[in-house]
Parts: sequence; C-alpha cells; structure tokens
Amino acid sequence: MPIRSTAWPAGTPCWIDLAVADVDAAKDFYSAVLNWTYRDTGEDFAHYQICHRDGHAAAGIGPLQSPDQPPAWTTYLASDSVDSAAAKVADHGGKVLAGPFDVAKAGRMCIALDPQGAVFGVWQAGDHIGTEIYNEPGSIVWNEAALPDPDAGRDFYAAVFDYSYQPVEGAGPDYTTFHRGGDPLGGIGSLEYRPPETPPHWMGYFMVADTDAAVTAAAERGAMVLNGPVDTPYGRMASITDPQGATFSIMAAVSPD
Repeated sequence: MPIRSTAWPAGTPCWIDLAVADVDAAKDFYSAVLNWTYRDTGEDFAHYQICHRDGHAAAGIGPLQSPDQPPAWTTYLASDSVDSAAAKVADHGGKVLAGPFDVAKAGRMCIALDPQGAVFGVWQAGDHIGTEIYNEPGSIVWNEAALPDPDAGRDFYAAVFDYSYQPVEGAGPDYTTFHRGGDPLGGIGSLEYRPPETPPHWMGYFMVADTDAAVTAAAERGAMVLNGPVDTPYGRMASITDPQGATFSIMAAVSPD
C-alpha cells in the first residue's frame, strides 16, 4: 500500500478537498462511494473533515466559504514557498483568490485562478503533508487540468511550477503529462471532448476497486453519471457529479493478465 509521511516534492498534486453546502450529506455520500471514514478538525477549523482510508489521510471536505462559491473539488499543488508561487501566478496572468495564509501549524496555502479560469490550490506543508495514501482504492490516483488552450496552460504552469511536458501515446496532440524531472505528476489537455458548457477545471481521479459498483452506489444516492463506465488503457473510468454539484472521476486499475 503506497503511504507517504514526508512533504511532497514541489509541483506534485499533494491534496484534494471538497467544498459543499452540506458537509454531513457529503460525508454520507462519499463513505458509500469511496469507503471513507472521517476525522473532524474541530470548531476552530469550521469542522473541516479529513477523509481517511485505512487510517490514512486521503482528502478533505469542508463548508463553502461564501454563498456564491460553487460546490467543487480543488486540487492542490505542492510548493516549497506558497508566497513565491502566488507571486508567479500573478506575474503570469493568473489571479490569487485567497491567501497566502497559514492554516495554524498544518501548513500555508493559497487558492488561485489560472489565466483561463481553472481553480487550483497551492500547499506548503507544515504538520499536514497532504495526501498520505495514494494509488489505492479510496485515494487519489491522477489529477489533470482541462483548458480551452492547453498550450497556453502549459506555458503558465511551467512558469509557476517549472514543469516540463511529454506527449501521451493515443491521447491526442493536445494532451501531455507534466513532470519535474521524473515520473509524470499529472496531465494537461483540452476541453475538446467535453460538453460545450464545460468550464476550465482541474479534475481529480479517485481509485476504486470496482468502477461499476462505485457508479451504482453514487447513482443510487442521487449523483449524476456524466460518462462511463468505460474501459481505457489505464483502467475502467467514469465521471460523476455528486448530489451537491461537485464533479469528480473514478477509475479502477487495469487488471494484470
């Protein structure tokens, strides 16, 4: 089981959390779909929930911060200096929506908007490194940005996080993985194959043991299945909008022959 106990390298998707109007309803939904248990961080942190799988932190769920904030999952990218990353975001056409600010001793963060309108977070680890369990059922396995102009997106994220890029065979000319000198950390692609009204966004993929069973559990609890389940070279996938309107994806790993 892949478990991490030290801070993630800069540029790595290191955390993902959900903002919703009804935290308790979200807890019930995701415990059924992803088999999570929860740790309440308390009143000082607005009862932000750390979602656990097998006793390890996998994600977070918290309340909306304002009435006009849409329910959504946010991907956080690791940084050695949130303040430096925030300055680079602004210098290269993005916008810092919140922060940088300290989250007690847990870490330091900001929420940003890239130049095309995709929201992401930046996390500088303190006591909380972010994701502890990964690439296992109930944990994050992939993060990707879908943008109207992926080439411009690559320029922006390279300037902020020093990414390099590699094409992915069979994924089309607009899709690349992003790297910082080693294995792929995530992907950047276009909105070409998504519905016309789809906004620029970061998408998180959670691993599940059985995609069809997870889709059934989600649909039975009021979710909308946007596409799938469908087999791909990387596993069986589906995209889902939860009952409060936040979209996420799931995938089951390819079974060995």
